[in-house]
Amino acid sequence: MSAPRRHASALETISVTVGDDAVPLFEQALASVCTTVGIFEADDTQCVWRIEGVKDIGHGEAELDRALTLARLMTGVDVALTRQRTEAEGWLARTYEAFPEQTVGRRFAIRGTHLDRSHSRARLTITLDAGIAFGSGEHGSTRGCLRALEDVAYRKPQRILDMGCGSGILAMAAAKLLHRPVLAVDIEPWSVRVSAANAADNGLGPLLTCRHGNGWRTPAVRANRPYDLVFANILARPLCKMARDLANNLAPGGTAILAGLLDTQAPMVLAAHRRQGLVLERRYREGEWTTLVLRRRG
Repeated sequence: MSAPRRHASALETISVTVGDDAVPLFEQALASVCTTVGIFEADDTQCVWRIEGVKDIGHGEAELDRALTLARLMTGVDVALTRQRTEAEGWLARTYEAFPEQTVGRRFAIRGTHLDRSHSRARLTITLDAGIAFGSGEHGSTRGCLRALEDVAYRKPQRILDMGCGSGILAMAAAKLLHRPVLAVDIEPWSVRVSAANAADNGLGPLLTCRHGNGWRTPAVRANRPYDLVFANILARPLCKMARDLANNLAPGGTAILAGLLDTQAPMVLAAHRRQGLVLERRYREGEWTTLVLRRRG
């Protein structure tokens, strides 16, 4: 991939502490301006979480203010944002320390670019820049999706879509495991660039097509439908709104892996997709996070 982003300017760490239900929207708010976002338990009950992001001081203040205002309005949680100046070298060292190799399921290993390239051939290894993809191998949503992918791989899906690809980790995992081309789409241009760079760094450039677009209205998405396998690791409410489009673009017998859901949000998302005729095959739990595997009847 191209050289990972390094910070010559001053950095700051911003954070909020919220309960379970507010996590997805506040995580999205910080991710709108931060290079990296992590979620950490704030107490022993596992019901309160600290969402922490790192950004350049002064960068994206108006965008951050709008995103936080929207998160507060939608959740009803009026939480304060804390700021702390962060030394770039110290942040990178702390990020590297917090991003060791992550093994997921039976087949996958996620490794940072700061680690040496030697790894076990027993696992399919995906390499990500720790400064961009901090915590990606640890997050319950990602782990649930990778476990689900292992279990549905025997169906040998031909047309694969990663909707809301982020760093491209799920698209790359599918390409490595299934040896099939994958369309990766995100509404954020930065995510599309990162996904393409990660695919190239992992030797998967020819298999991944990365496109910027607005969900199911993206021209490339419409041109390649219907899909045998769709990943959508997004947020609960957008998934509910997109349920009809997903059902209409899924091939008969096709599989959808939905994530980005707290356990408490899974029933709402499941109900929205059942109304569109999709059936639940399996659910995976990783900590407080749930991944749903749905299928369209053949």
